[in-house]
Amino acid sequence: MTQPAAPAARRETSIHEGWAFSPLELPVESSWGVVAAAGEQVVLPHTWNAIDGQAGGDYRRGRATYARVIEAEAPDVETWIEFTGVNSSAEVYLDGRFLASHDGGYSTFRVNLTDGLADGSGTLLVVVDNARNERVYPQQADFTFYGGIYREVRQITVGREHFDLAGVGGPGLTVTPTLDGDRAEVTLTAAVVSMPGGSATGVRFAIDGEAAVTVPLTDRAPSASLVIEHVRRWHGLRDPHLYTARAELLAGERVLDVVELRFGCREFEVDPQRGFLLNGEEYPLRGVSRHQDFEGVGNAITEEIKQQDLALIRELGATTVRLAHYQHDQRFYDLCDEAGLVVWAEIPQITVFLPGAIGNARDQLTELIVQNRHHASIISWGLSNEITLAGAGEEVVTVHRELNDLAHELDPTRLTAMANLFLLETDHPLVGLPDVTSYNLYFGWYVGEVADNDRWLDDFHSANPGIAIGLAEYGADANVQFQSAAPEKGDYTESYQALYHEHMVGMIEARPWLWATHVWNLADFGSAGRDEGGVPGRNQKGLVSFDRTLKKDAFYVYKAAWSSEPFVHVAGRRRAERTEEVTEVIVYSNQNQVVLSVDGVAVGAVEGRRVFRFQVPLTGEHEITARAGGVSDTITLRKVDEVPDASVMPTTSIANWFDEAELPSPAGFFSVRDSLGDIKQSEEGARVIATVMEAVATSRGEVGHGVEIPPAMQAIVDRMSVEKLIKQAGGVSIEHVAALNAQLNLIAK
Repeated sequence: MTQPAAPAARRETSIHEGWAFSPLELPVESSWGVVAAAGEQVVLPHTWNAIDGQAGGDYRRGRATYARVIEAEAPDVETWIEFTGVNSSAEVYLDGRFLASHDGGYSTFRVNLTDGLADGSGTLLVVVDNARNERVYPQQADFTFYGGIYREVRQITVGREHFDLAGVGGPGLTVTPTLDGDRAEVTLTAAVVSMPGGSATGVRFAIDGEAAVTVPLTDRAPSASLVIEHVRRWHGLRDPHLYTARAELLAGERVLDVVELRFGCREFEVDPQRGFLLNGEEYPLRGVSRHQDFEGVGNAITEEIKQQDLALIRELGATTVRLAHYQHDQRFYDLCDEAGLVVWAEIPQITVFLPGAIGNARDQLTELIVQNRHHASIISWGLSNEITLAGAGEEVVTVHRELNDLAHELDPTRLTAMANLFLLETDHPLVGLPDVTSYNLYFGWYVGEVADNDRWLDDFHSANPGIAIGLAEYGADANVQFQSAAPEKGDYTESYQALYHEHMVGMIEARPWLWATHVWNLADFGSAGRDEGGVPGRNQKGLVSFDRTLKKDAFYVYKAAWSSEPFVHVAGRRRAERTEEVTEVIVYSNQNQVVLSVDGVAVGAVEGRRVFRFQVPLTGEHEITARAGGVSDTITLRKVDEVPDASVMPTTSIANWFDEAELPSPAGFFSVRDSLGDIKQSEEGARVIATVMEAVATSRGEVGHGVEIPPAMQAIVDRMSVEKLIKQAGGVSIEHVAALNAQLNLIAK
């Protein structure tokens, strides 16, 4: 047995206090006092877009300055600073001297401050830039690009000989387990910085309580293989067991430096017919996607918020989470490891391909993999998301092929994945390029009807039986202020969102071959470019509110499908005032029978799965209680003569007008009630439809311009009536609709 090691030289200290921030780009030789005078004192994590990045419209994108005084701990050590997230580009200076730059707002990078701290202290100045450019991803996407030093910053002190801190932000230790039955062979490889004539002699590798070996330091990448007999596998929610690998840099028996990583031993595969398999067992991946921001906070989120998100995902009973659309905080990957959540991790190569950012995509993928390949939860590296919005030419394919090869080179143990825009042709080379593919389908929200998701996926699976297909995104926006007794696509009501997800959860359950499905999104999130659904600057497809205080009814649709914790939830509590004589009461539960009581009297029992519907007469104010097993939930409903205006979204005036107006529909002639496909059979009708499509594109802003619709998608659009298309788009005036209908009334069928 070896003697207990002396304290290691490595010391890590969070440095979140004592920062000055100015929204201006100041001279790089500026003192801390100058920066503070031009701005304010802040505590990290910090973003300057916490408010304007969520308000809608333009938000401040540009260069800003942070400063802090740094002190060296001792003269015979190295001092480094570690940034775990600076969005999106950073330049680092010490007493006016340039040290390093970093492009990419979501990954860890470190800077060696040692030489500049020869006098014991210095002023660290960081210029942060989230301005638009053509060289750093992302530049166009449906989320806010918050600027700032928004994750943790640490000062790291190490001896002159240590495990590497410079290499693309990695931990300096690689852990690769290989399983063979109940035996695991774990390969450990360290990256060592040593000195000529230095004292380092070897590296001791160990796995907690299992095995240990010391390897002589003959090169800078010592490696060893350790065996775990009777290995305990990481098995998702059921048993997320983790081991700890430890590497000690030795000088004889003295420990110079230490690195520890937790890892898991598991096997997985994707079968195009059976879906995802974990350790040889079918393990359906059903879950949500997550963004890392929060109302009033931006992306400078706290540990409490991370824990809150994890708790929500676990309450749902989800088995997977897609951490979109960029590298997330190491802490959240750790939480997923511990909870047993299977993770899709990805880089922010998104929406529009940037020829000037090809190298940056490679860099961000390299950082993502090197920094995170020890995480048991991660099973796939996402190469891009909806990258073909503006085209999918040969250069796009070539770059993705290179990224795919790079991912396999850096980590041959995991899958590569892509999230494809629903407009991408299913026979495009990108579809079969990664190991697995998923589509972002929004039938029933942006286009078509919700049942078109079923047909699209069935057609794909039938035509491509050898390709594993999944759903990377699907969803519908909901502002809980808006409620409806007759919800419709495009009305932004909580009622429609729940109805949409009722269909989707059943559709997914009937197709076990879907390798992974991810609801878009866990929570509402900041998207400065949006102004719809009654709230500017926000994407409202979340199952919970932006501040996480409110769970929308759709949340309970999934809890009923995935969670084993007994519960019952009466939907529609925010539609307490109702005009109908007999109202539908919808209940979600994972129990097989629900009993409904009105004012304490049982009025019915329904057996079923997930969704239970009751018809309840309304005469005044009533207390509605649902019971299932030992759990219950109660809401209050009131009969009123008129629904308050707050229950109707202002932008649904077109939809409401359609229902009330008597638009002419003369026999033998077209009207807005006819489908686009039928109208286009007429040459004159086709010209009119072209103007309709232009109006719809204009109502959606720049997103609709320049997008080519493939034949499969066009067939779905053509089945829609002009009326439904315009309702869905919104923003088309009543006068234009009436004029359009009059034009169509002149065209014979």
